[in-house]
Amino acid sequence: MNDSHTPVSRWSDLDRPPLDATALRRALVRPGTLWTSVDVVTETGSTNSDLALRAGAGHAEEGAVLVAEEQTAGRGRLDRRWTAPARSGLFFSVLLKPGPDVPVGRYGWLPLLTGVAVATGLARAAGVDTALKWPNDLLVTVAGEERKAGGILAERVGEDAIVVGIGLNVSLRQAELPVPTAGSLALAGAASLDRDILLRAVLRSLEHWYGEWRAAGGDPVLSRIQETYAAGCATLGRTVRAQLPGDGELAGEAVAVDGDGRLVVRTADGERHPVGAGDIVHLRATD
Repeated sequence: MNDSHTPVSRWSDLDRPPLDATALRRALVRPGTLWTSVDVVTETGSTNSDLALRAGAGHAEEGAVLVAEEQTAGRGRLDRRWTAPARSGLFFSVLLKPGPDVPVGRYGWLPLLTGVAVATGLARAAGVDTALKWPNDLLVTVAGEERKAGGILAERVGEDAIVVGIGLNVSLRQAELPVPTAGSLALAGAASLDRDILLRAVLRSLEHWYGEWRAAGGDPVLSRIQETYAAGCATLGRTVRAQLPGDGELAGEAVAVDGDGRLVVRTADGERHPVGAGDIVHLRATD
């Protein structure tokens, strides 16, 4: 029993054991595979920022993975902050260098590709259905409602490298959610909350889809990324409002993801508008 004078360590939650960095390296870093290093740190501001600095200084190869047990300044799209209790999720970044075989114009598929990889990896390892909200949100169903359980942020480093960051709520309880619309694998009834298993599954899935896409020269059709993303995208077929850069706005039905990874929105007048950047709000039929 703890007495009132015994400090409660933030690392004392037995439901949230630390990641086993040695076992992760043994399982993932092998000759002939994509992953070249796996580092786990106790705490950092942002794994994306840290890995980008390493890459910029020439201290990280393609396939480097940086995982944090806790992020204090994690970033999402539009400079949103991402925070969660220590060891309650998976917060990690990977360094990718598509190389000369993939045109720079197709790099925009990387966050969508990562979404496919995360969703398929979690379906296999956690038995949970993860839907994709364009362009890079990961959704789970909690009590019949869609909730955001994760997100993806891809950032360019130099001429030929991309750092892709993934944040995923794993064991967050209802009272720990940052906002009521957030979710977690635990709240979605996942069969497994073992973060070692989940991380291995997601990274192996990412290696597979990235390899297919790269072998196809970044072609989203030949690599099957476009059709697989569309099949798992909860945004398609929905009435949406797109909040565009510069305070513009567009409302209509999301009808497709085009060859450049843009969301195609059909407005009431029948016109189709490709949206390459912006915030997408799913609207209810009555909105």
